[in-house]
Amino acid sequence: MPAAAAAPDAYFAALGESRYEPTELASGAWQPGELHFAPLGGLLAHAIERHRAAHGTPGLVLSRIAFDILGFLALEPVSVRVETRRPGRTIELVEATASIGGRDAAVARAWCSVSSDTSDAAGGTAAPIAPPERGRPTRFHEAWGGGFVRSLDVREHGEVVPGRGTVWVASPHALVDGEPTSALARWIGLVDVANGVAVRETPDAWLFPNLDLTIHLLRQPEGGWLGLDTAVAFGPTGQGVTGTVLHDERGHVGHAMQTLTVRRAAP
Repeated sequence: MPAAAAAPDAYFAALGESRYEPTELASGAWQPGELHFAPLGGLLAHAIERHRAAHGTPGLVLSRIAFDILGFLALEPVSVRVETRRPGRTIELVEATASIGGRDAAVARAWCSVSSDTSDAAGGTAAPIAPPERGRPTRFHEAWGGGFVRSLDVREHGEVVPGRGTVWVASPHALVDGEPTSALARWIGLVDVANGVAVRETPDAWLFPNLDLTIHLLRQPEGGWLGLDTAVAFGPTGQGVTGTVLHDERGHVGHAMQTLTVRRAAP
């Protein structure tokens, strides 16, 4: 009898030539056969970093990365292509596109800017949140399907009310098996869960998938924990917004915004 296949310990396996196979750990939360966008966002950030290492201007750091989700993300092999849209010595714009089944499924556009010492002028940051070790385990995964949500360590702080919550998120799993990935790409690969950690309505009654994700950074995040101080708002005509103050264990590191399309779930 052949030995049983080992359980996956990464969200993607590198297939070569910028192709990646998602594992069950990357499966999505809304329906079976879906790829969760969070690890796909991390994969696109990883591809941008690899491209910049070979072709980019040294000394630039990520300032903003904006993702647009172009349609259903099937849990199938992903092809990634990357190009520099605006080269420069002090700023640079790089674009990565993920294709699934021959169709463009998501695009990321990353602005990188020159790094310099601005500590004398730094200010305006949000207060730190309590550290992960003081958080309590959540039942976050019980409201959602898919392997990605179940793969996470999620710890909440304070009172969690509809549309408002503060949590820490980490993952013990690698982003890509077969290619070294940075802490930044793995951290970015967690941010999309913000839309699910402070739900305003339960996902069995209402659907509110995000169409995009934009991350603005004040500095480069450190460590494996992502802190999410999140607020969710629904409008009266099918639109919604999830806004999040992003933290690492040092403190406030940036902001994330997600555009939601809100509709009642089918009975």
